Amino acid sequence: MKPLKTTARFSVFAVAIGLISLSGQPGYAQEHHTVNLSNARGLPYSDGIVAGNTLYIAGQEGADDSDKLVAGGIAAETKAALQNVQRVIKAAGFDLKDIVSVTVYLADIHEFGDMNQVYKSFLPDPKPARATIQAAALVNNARIEITAIAVKQK
Repeated sequence: MKPLKTTARFSVFAVAIGLISLSGQPGYAQEHHTVNLSNARGLPYSDGIVAGNTLYIAGQEGADDSDKLVAGGIAAETKAALQNVQRVIKAAGFDLKDIVSVTVYLADIHEFGDMNQVYKSFLPDPKPARATIQAAALVNNARIEITAIAVKQK
């Protein structure tokens, strides 16, 4: 009888270990790494944070490589802001098609139509979910700031 009890205990133990290893709780202790494209700014944030298979992109303005706002109004700033989002996306190893959510902050909601024309031509279909709001003021007197979340498909 003793070998049967030992075998049963071993089987229960083996099943318990198997269940624990299969449960693999995503969301717990996921590794994080930062994406910083411009350390010269000295600002206390990262351009992006990758947590698991998700990339969180900090607000990107319509600035050029020297961190100066591009000239040409809302259309030019929108294009530059989206290009900056794309730079963070690529630096993190993601693609534009991985973007699932975007938030657009406009200094003037009346510029929505001009912004939307550039936005439509830049992002691939299907377009991500999006919210657009008017902000009382944006840093550096920007006309637009864009944040995004991307999820890499496994």
